[in-house]
Amino acid sequence: MKNSKQIGGLPIINISDGNQLGKVKSLVINPDKGSIDFLTIEHEDWQVSVKAIPYKKVVGIGEFAVTIESENAVIDLNEIPIANQLVNKKIKIVNTRVMTRKGELIGVVNEYYVDQETGDILGMELTVGNKQVAIASEQVVTFGKDIIIVKEDSSSHFLQSIDQLDGNEYEAQSTSEKDEVSSLLDEVQGENSGIFSLKLKQIELLKGKKLISDIYGKDGSLLFRAGTVLTPENVEKAQEEGPGTIVELSMNVEV
Repeated sequence: MKNSKQIGGLPIINISDGNQLGKVKSLVINPDKGSIDFLTIEHEDWQVSVKAIPYKKVVGIGEFAVTIESENAVIDLNEIPIANQLVNKKIKIVNTRVMTRKGELIGVVNEYYVDQETGDILGMELTVGNKQVAIASEQVVTFGKDIIIVKEDSSSHFLQSIDQLDGNEYEAQSTSEKDEVSSLLDEVQGENSGIFSLKLKQIELLKGKKLISDIYGKDGSLLFRAGTVLTPENVEKAQEEGPGTIVELSMNVEV
């Protein structure tokens, strides 16, 4: 089992001649299968097109390198429409929010873990409040670009440690541990749901409104010019800047 950080940046070695082809630039996730389907390659001579290795062509992923049989394993993503579509979906998992099917916000993904032999995503490590928990991929309904959707009862399936993801050998949590995690989750969900609802209301109130003044970010850079008709994406960008920016935005729109 490997996490994404252990794979990203590894040298890619061609076994047939012992040469290094480049480094792993990114892991291309197939959200429908819940797997890593390709590894894109960082190479100074391959700037015009994106080169990648299908995961099924990987011989091994060790501590120091990814190995392939020969350079024939390398493909040009522009020539493989399905692969190119996966890259353009930009599914990243790390730092993505996790929500249940019923809209309860659980937490944020710190890292995800992969079966290095098959490329299947085994599960994720989440931050729930101030606690770190693990969750298996069986609980995932959708790997989305912005939100990962999980089953309603996922909190009762949190794992004690990341090691339990390896080989799908899960040890059941004790009742007291489950109660502790559930209690923590209820507390966090109550807080996060309120914040999430407030942000949605701000978007509803401000979208479609026209700015009458320039709006600047915390670092002094221009965020939006006067005359901009606000979109939900604009409001979300302002929310990321902080409450002060949202207030300024609200005070500088046409009524």
